[in-house]
Amino acid sequence: MPPTTRNDRPAKRPRLQTNTKEGTNTSSMSVSVEDKEKEKDATKKPNNETPGVVYLGRIPHGFYEDEMRAYFSQFGTIDRLRLCRNKATGKSKHYAFIQFSSSEVARIVAETMNNYLLYGHILKCKVLAESECDEKMWIGANRKWKVAPLAKIRRLKHERRRPPEAWNKLQKKESTRRLIKAKRWETAGISYSLG
Repeated sequence: MPPTTRNDRPAKRPRLQTNTKEGTNTSSMSVSVEDKEKEKDATKKPNNETPGVVYLGRIPHGFYEDEMRAYFSQFGTIDRLRLCRNKATGKSKHYAFIQFSSSEVARIVAETMNNYLLYGHILKCKVLAESECDEKMWIGANRKWKVAPLAKIRRLKHERRRPPEAWNKLQKKESTRRLIKAKRWETAGISYSLG
């Protein structure tokens, strides 16, 4: 009895094809693997293509690295992507640089996405020349942004143990500040003791 599927229909068997060059039978499954390998080789970047860099401005809130990579990968392969952020807060500065593996793809992206309405913002997009690009602009590219716990860092810095010399210096500074205030109040005619 032939193998069946859930709907009680006979399952399809792989067709046998005759390779005319060698005269042997090969299954269609092995041919599809060879086709996939050819497709992968075709999608690889040729050595003579130069990468193209695109400036993307007026980026709306909520359109971050992951969303950009997912959206712009429909045009071509993305080598590097950097969304510029504030160092202290980590919030977006609303502009980014995207490097594509081909300058032709970068040109197409710039033409397509310039003045594109996204989340209520009109994007500005242009191709950058090689003279405008610098390696410093790629610092922090292709990294997932991790928000620094600034409150915890400040609290730990404030609560750290200080050596006795530093503690004595702080006490001396505070006592001189209080003496200066007491002299000001005395000249103003206010009688008040601090401590």
